[in-house]
Amino acid sequence: MADPKLRQMLDAGAFITAPGVFDMISTLVADRMGFSALYVTGYGLAASHMGLPDAGIMTYTDMESRIRQIVQGSSTPVIADADTGYGGLLNVRHTVRGYEAAGVTAIQIEDQEYPKKCGHTPGRSVVPMKDMVSKIRVACDARSSADLLIIARTDSRTTLGLDEALRRGEAYASAGADVVFVEAPESVDEMKLITDRIGVPTLANMVSGGMTPVLPSDELARLGFAIGIHPALGFLAVGQALKDAYGTLAEKGDVSGAKLEDFEAFSKLMGFEDVWEFDRKWAQG
Repeated sequence: MADPKLRQMLDAGAFITAPGVFDMISTLVADRMGFSALYVTGYGLAASHMGLPDAGIMTYTDMESRIRQIVQGSSTPVIADADTGYGGLLNVRHTVRGYEAAGVTAIQIEDQEYPKKCGHTPGRSVVPMKDMVSKIRVACDARSSADLLIIARTDSRTTLGLDEALRRGEAYASAGADVVFVEAPESVDEMKLITDRIGVPTLANMVSGGMTPVLPSDELARLGFAIGIHPALGFLAVGQALKDAYGTLAEKGDVSGAKLEDFEAFSKLMGFEDVWEFDRKWAQG
């Protein structure tokens, strides 16, 4: 079931910071950090599961099965990327019901044409506004609990301009979206215009190396945003750490100087303490 805490935080005006998680290791680490929410990144799942770009290749089944595992393995409310809803209106209904059954607290649906692309890469196209409005209405009708938040994302800023993105954001809010996500604004001034114009809570996407200025959480809150997601933080950090560790081994044949997690601490993170206790209890003497 959706966790009511996120809606309560939005209603109270509290800012929500959500790091991106993309596998169970990143989930278990982030879950212990005290964040208000975790963000399941479609880019990260496509990269970690398939080693492929975030270009509409991951299916609903691919996403739902991994999101379900992430929800079950964490105690933090989960915001989950659902791309375009994986098809037409019937697909959107199926996706919302499936994500809700998996325990997701907020589901993000975007207005890109299928197959979609990462929101900070070129070549994105969007569907007509009225088609996305219908998707939002179906998504709101499909949920069984009001605690499930519907996040409507528009990717129109890059190709159609900020004015169109703002018009779409307002329309999606009017259609029932709980949160509006205008992807890839290109300046702090544009970010402020978004929060000034949209009549519901707004989300800021913080991608290092992307099109949008990466700002601290307190600055995002000051600008009027309700949620700040950092979808790429985890996999970019892991990618660099792996290059450093593997590069040290390849270059020197020696990892004694590598910066590594303590093996026992990592084993405890993975749940081995339960295994050890089980063995102590049931070991045959």
